[in-house]
Amino acid sequence: MEHGTAYPHPSSPAVTNVMKGNVAKNNRPEVLMRRLLREAGYGGYRLHWRVAGKPDIAYPGRRVAIFVNGCYWHRCPRCQLPMPKANPEYWLAKFRRNQIRDSRNRRDLEMQGWTVATVWECDLSKEPQRVLEEIIALLDSSTIKR
Repeated sequence: MEHGTAYPHPSSPAVTNVMKGNVAKNNRPEVLMRRLLREAGYGGYRLHWRVAGKPDIAYPGRRVAIFVNGCYWHRCPRCQLPMPKANPEYWLAKFRRNQIRDSRNRRDLEMQGWTVATVWECDLSKEPQRVLEEIIALLDSSTIKR
């Protein structure tokens, strides 16, 4: 249970299987972002570094945190994905908690002097080179060079 809220019963076995396939760490977009960074010569990152929000990718020496957000779970502002039809009240509250948590983690990291980037799954799948260039520009502008 999350925050004392009971999970709704899945509407079908197919939904159960889809939900079981969702993973928080080492998912396809995150692995792709890491591969692009390594291939561009920007290895040396840390995974799920123990700071606010445990960023997917962190460069502690540069104080750069990168969150690779799935469009569905974090509610990408451009994708405008539909709300699930089953248990909409539960999902609306769940997605809202995710967004509040994301905002709080970003604010906390920035208050600690970190630069925070959010990479959206849709951008990474459609324009991986552009996303990589933006992250590299961010890393190169950080206070500590590689």
